[in-house]
Amino acid sequence: MRYVRIDRPEGPCWGVIKGEDVLTLTKPPYEKLDYDGGKLPLRQCRLLAPCEPTKIVCVGKNYADHAREMGGDPPGHPILFLKGLNTLNRPDGAVHAPEFVGRLDYEGELAIVIRRRAKDIKAKDFSNYVLGYTCLNDVTARDVQQQDGQWTRAKSMDGFCPIGPLVTDEVDPAELLLTTRLNGKLVQQGRTVDLLTPIPQLLEFITTVMTLEPGDVVATGTPSGIGPMIPGDGVEVAIEGIGVLKNRVI
Repeated sequence: MRYVRIDRPEGPCWGVIKGEDVLTLTKPPYEKLDYDGGKLPLRQCRLLAPCEPTKIVCVGKNYADHAREMGGDPPGHPILFLKGLNTLNRPDGAVHAPEFVGRLDYEGELAIVIRRRAKDIKAKDFSNYVLGYTCLNDVTARDVQQQDGQWTRAKSMDGFCPIGPLVTDEVDPAELLLTTRLNGKLVQQGRTVDLLTPIPQLLEFITTVMTLEPGDVVATGTPSGIGPMIPGDGVEVAIEGIGVLKNRVI
């Protein structure tokens, strides 16, 4: 299945992509699909962030090459941090660059959307808790991160988490190619097979310390090649089998 959330005059709703159309749902697809009989052309839909999380859990330095480009060795266990819900941004949404930020970076990532409450799960059972996968840009105020010595302010400014365009369960998350392009130029390329902590073990690790709820997002980390964006730039995070997340910096 390929899921989207769309904006309608009567309010946002979930939908399932069938061919060139979106079949709309009465409620989120976490437990079962409940169609309301509506059908809209996908090309005419204004897409929203394809989930409604209670939290956005991110993993730092989950690719060895990225850990090294940040000036350190790969960590011995997953490094977790949170982005505020105020960061959630839609496909094609604008990313505002605050005037006090000296360097605003892109970080293309594969993200997991959770289907059901998950606590103390085992790696072998991870797929039972996953609605699907999507693209995410972990926008980061790099100079602020360096000033603060921790990541909250740098990672959690308004709109700093574009996500989408859709969520799908039709891919193998262990074998995906991720690319990021800035103004059409390839700047990041990585494969999820190179994650230091693969997704099954990652979800087991996270759920030992916190309960994941339906709609929650887990961002799995970015490969090497991070770099700055400035107002006017366009950034595209693409993952094979999922799609392309496009945003512009203002």
